[in-house]
Amino acid sequence: MPQADKEERMTQHEIFPSAHTVHWGYFDGTLEPVLTIAPGETVTVHTMSGGPEDLPPAGSRATVSPNHRDVHAHVARGPGAHIMTGPVAISGAMPGDALRVEIVEVRLRDNWGYNSIKPLLGALPDATDETRRIHLDIDLAAKIIHTPWGFDIPAAPFFGVMGTAPPRSWGRQTSVVPRAFGGNIDNKLLTSGAILYLPVFEPGGLFSVGDGHGVQGDGEVCLTAVETGLTGVFKIDLIRNANLSLPRAETPTHHIAMAFDEDLDDAATDALRAMIDWIVASGKLTFEDAYRLCSLVADLRITQVVNQHKGVHVTLPKWTGLIGPQ
Repeated sequence: MPQADKEERMTQHEIFPSAHTVHWGYFDGTLEPVLTIAPGETVTVHTMSGGPEDLPPAGSRATVSPNHRDVHAHVARGPGAHIMTGPVAISGAMPGDALRVEIVEVRLRDNWGYNSIKPLLGALPDATDETRRIHLDIDLAAKIIHTPWGFDIPAAPFFGVMGTAPPRSWGRQTSVVPRAFGGNIDNKLLTSGAILYLPVFEPGGLFSVGDGHGVQGDGEVCLTAVETGLTGVFKIDLIRNANLSLPRAETPTHHIAMAFDEDLDDAATDALRAMIDWIVASGKLTFEDAYRLCSLVADLRITQVVNQHKGVHVTLPKWTGLIGPQ
């Protein structure tokens, strides 16, 4: 075998969700990695979504992995609902660095998903007085989600949760609330072809992923999307001394600044300032001119309003040429 082929094969890793490779409902800086990779290597990560109460009923056409039930039986459930595969450590990553997570591909994995509405949660917390859940069939070959309303939805899969470990001093953090380490970002732009930049707070970075969504609208207003298992291929590299205070991202066409806060107005202000500061750091525009430019060509979008800390992201077209490679 040629040496180049050997080296390429050495950089391929794969993790399947099991009782030994997932953590349920929390991020924690003390977690031990389930895999360690070198910067620039690629890892394929498979995920699962849903607790015992979320599984499809017996007799349905849905295929539930035996590992899914094994996780339910043997993994302690934390304060959040998300089952996350990982963490993955990146050799040499240290606090102050950033992980450059290239989302090479996102694929549907399960032929079913679910959507839940719960009392006191979501954008309309008084919409129901009890948990109401529906299951949806997913056609993996056609990449179509069948709804009970007489029409189908084209799948647009992405991971709602991607994050590094929080500082140990923060203690265990629920997977529900997005913070500086990322986590429950729920940004539908973070799909195949996007790149996510995450601050590193603990040695190794400790990247975890889960909360697969078959499709979701901005806002995720009823609390959930089409929650389902996905497969992601990630090329993870390291940026030394990045000193990011919040996650940021890019797609093939746009740069994305993000912010999270209990108050939607504050989240919007913080996301806008993050984008302006990013532009100003290029040395090409003053703060005032960057502010004007954002009013002309940037889009301020609501990411989600259901994760206690609401999310806002600002997108800037790459054709402006103002922000270079990270």
